[in-house]
Amino acid sequence: MVARLVIAAPASGAGKTTVATGLMAALTRRGMAVSPHKVGPDYIDPGYHALATGRPGRNLDPWLVGEELVAPLFLHGAAGADLAVVEGVMGLYDGAGSGEFASTAHVARLLEAPVVLVVDAARQSRSVAAIVHGFASYDTRIRIGGVILNRVGSARHEDICREALAESGVPVLGVIHRSDAVATPSRHLGLVPAAERRIQAGRAMDAVAELVAASCDLEGLVRLARTAPALSALPWTPGPPEPVVPVTTRVALAGGQAFTFGYTEQAELLAAAGAEVVTFDPLVDEALPEGTEGVIIGGGFPEVYAAELSANEPLRKEVSAFGGPVSAECAGLLYLARRLDGRPMCGVLDLEARMTGTLTLGYRDAVAVRDSALTRAGERYRGHEFHRTTVEPAPERPLFRWRGGADGFAAGPVVASYLHLHWAGSPELAARFVGMCRAGAGR
Repeated sequence: MVARLVIAAPASGAGKTTVATGLMAALTRRGMAVSPHKVGPDYIDPGYHALATGRPGRNLDPWLVGEELVAPLFLHGAAGADLAVVEGVMGLYDGAGSGEFASTAHVARLLEAPVVLVVDAARQSRSVAAIVHGFASYDTRIRIGGVILNRVGSARHEDICREALAESGVPVLGVIHRSDAVATPSRHLGLVPAAERRIQAGRAMDAVAELVAASCDLEGLVRLARTAPALSALPWTPGPPEPVVPVTTRVALAGGQAFTFGYTEQAELLAAAGAEVVTFDPLVDEALPEGTEGVIIGGGFPEVYAAELSANEPLRKEVSAFGGPVSAECAGLLYLARRLDGRPMCGVLDLEARMTGTLTLGYRDAVAVRDSALTRAGERYRGHEFHRTTVEPAPERPLFRWRGGADGFAAGPVVASYLHLHWAGSPELAARFVGMCRAGAGR
């Protein structure tokens, strides 16, 4: 059995990330093996979770992988951990569309996990009890096991809130007073990823761990986590215990500060399909890893590093001339274009990319409308978009269509799209990609 907690809130901005990440860090510093998880498709928070715990941050998203995989993926990620902390998304009951599907509450139910509600107490006092009572009684399938008050202004303010909450029956497991010591910088797509500010992020992690340890009942939170029952699901596995074929294929996976968006399970699926996954940094590496037979370029912030990416001409030329299988998502699509904001990129695709003032964000229920190196016409893919850029011209024959939209470029062994996919929800992609690599290498 894995002890576990879900950290939720009535709405975005209440302090979930501060509490969840601080709790992960505080418990890790006390010698516990803590497994970090994030509800939803977000890539940035899991980077901070990994920094807090020393374990990969993993996403739990029923939309992207199907609700039947949420508990198995959780158990896979939490293997060997003493306790798991799951950070929620938006408000507790806010899901995809008008329902609660893919909400924090949905995931909490699938995990049978107690919920700790983080309530922003600024500009209110006794009203926090009404909020907690409402959330605790709204859906009796969700167990609100405790509340943490955030941004409390004074000792008197704390006393009033505690007195009001004593009548609710929900225990107060922490009171965090207002502090600017743990602020994290943001920009056009949210928080700046931890990988881009490792030294500063490390210092902020120390501060948030100390803040949560001093402000919260760590022993009470651990006791609550241990009340979660055993799950009947079996842990997810990326493939057979041993690869079906010998490891003879080398896949280069883009990383570094410009390409920080990716799901851990992608590399695990590729390895299970028989690939050796080697990371490279397009900002500094002047060549692909020796023996590369396939390239995967995920999401990130190439628009922030366009000058540096463009300046690395040797790598751009090698990627342009590569000729093997390439899978690119969002940032990867921009890197494969001719230019990004006027700066030369790889030129694999005859596209011009540029920043815009418009945020494109949301889940997509997409259908592949034609065959490509990775997809087959008629196959359904659930993904998400998250960007403030555009590419021109739009595809004449898009690879994917969904209600109100279309996207995706496919040319020979190259597949590129704004659509972010979680490969655990479409495991055939890893096998197909490795198969393409072998075919291209004459195997």
